[in-house]
Amino acid sequence: MTTNLNPYISFRDNAKEAMAFYQSVFGGELTQSTFAEFHASEDPAEGDKIMHSALKTANGLLLMAADTPNSMAYNPGNNISVSLSGDDEAELRGYWDGLVDGGTVTVPMEKAPWGDIFGMLTDKFGIAWLVNVSGEQPQ
Repeated sequence: MTTNLNPYISFRDNAKEAMAFYQSVFGGELTQSTFAEFHASEDPAEGDKIMHSALKTANGLLLMAADTPNSMAYNPGNNISVSLSGDDEAELRGYWDGLVDGGTVTVPMEKAPWGDIFGMLTDKFGIAWLVNVSGEQPQ
């Protein structure tokens, strides 16, 4: 069996909205479960919050997320970024174009000193993304 490493993003109250947005960018099948469905919170205000969400795409991407319960600290920050990389420029630029909608470009997507096409952005949910299109490898 293969081991996978997948990003799991924490939100406060907008995991459902964020994951629907990511589905619009990446496609794929989105599953979501609320705290109420699993009787995971005694706080009625948390019933509709997302306890677990997973977006699986046909090309093997997996992105997971959840809302942070009110009883837990939620400290969004700049200590993590999600990286997309590969050699399919059209696909990666498509993801870039989707993610930047409502977001902020921090490094424009253009040829980088190391020869790849690279860009950085923060999406409308405050998540930092790095997108790298591999350049031609030296022979």
